[in-house]
Amino acid sequence: MKRIVFLSMIALLFASFNLQAQKEVKPNNQTQEEVKPKKKNKNKVPEITFESLEHDYGNIYKGDNGVCEFKFKNTGKAPLLITNARSSCGCTVPEWPKEEIAPGKTAVIKVKYDTKRIGTISKSITIESNAINNNVVLHIKGYISETPTQGTPENSQSPMMKAQ
Repeated sequence: MKRIVFLSMIALLFASFNLQAQKEVKPNNQTQEEVKPKKKNKNKVPEITFESLEHDYGNIYKGDNGVCEFKFKNTGKAPLLITNARSSCGCTVPEWPKEEIAPGKTAVIKVKYDTKRIGTISKSITIESNAINNNVVLHIKGYISETPTQGTPENSQSPMMKAQ
């Protein structure tokens, strides 16, 4: 019997704490129940739209230029600000515009891949911004082969040249 009374008192205590927390007054004199999350106004936010989300280097040679560009446009109704661009590894370095991009304007994100590594390229670059689609993932892919040797034979004269 004592256990039932004790457990009932604990249940009442928790219930009263819960009711008190629900009616806690916010700084603007609204209760928690009256505060509703504000929805983003889709008409007044930036939106980032890329021409392509993937760049294929194809087959390139060791030491080739590993720079590619991802062109994008602010298709929203407010200025776009890219806050960060990070790659999946240190061999891929993104470079992005630090200034705001006005609605309707285009810009470019440059990505440099270190082509000193032989083998398959498969990396991702995450673009973070204030856009409604605030995290966009770009991809680069391709294959790096050993640079072919371009030496000429020591005796490169044709038999006709030797006869003269």
